[in-house]
Amino acid sequence: MRCPYCGSTNTQVKDSRPSEDHTTIRRRRVCADCGGRYTTFERVQLRELTVIKRSGRRIPFDRDKLMRSVQIALRKRPVDPERVERMVSGIVRRLENMGEGDIRSETIGRLVMEALKGLDDVAYVRFASVYKNFREAKDFEALLGELAGTEGEDADVDADETAIAED
Repeated sequence: MRCPYCGSTNTQVKDSRPSEDHTTIRRRRVCADCGGRYTTFERVQLRELTVIKRSGRRIPFDRDKLMRSVQIALRKRPVDPERVERMVSGIVRRLENMGEGDIRSETIGRLVMEALKGLDDVAYVRFASVYKNFREAKDFEALLGELAGTEGEDADVDADETAIAED
């Protein structure tokens, strides 16, 4: 492992422990040359995944890019980082278990939206606005109406009942 501070390959592992969900190993390392300390994570990778973009271009799957996209949607939201890590790990496991090496970007986007919908509504709307390429306010209104779903229907029933009771 190359030191991120001086570039030396003369590094040592000082401590290793599994993560809470036991899907990664966290390693504390120290550089013998500069004394720099840093953390690395080791994960099981079942297969090499390739993302097929909408344009047809093929790029290697990057878990860190997925994590950054999710973190942008969750910026300044009160969500525990451990839950985010478990969500991303779950998405990656689902992608690896699909049995295909080539994954369409739309599939990844759909899985992220499903996971964010259960995690945080605001992050879901933020991600959807970029993923679905919203252009107008009515795009947000349609998504919010879909998100409200049965809640909005219940509110309409309550409003109707209130109007009848007032008559």
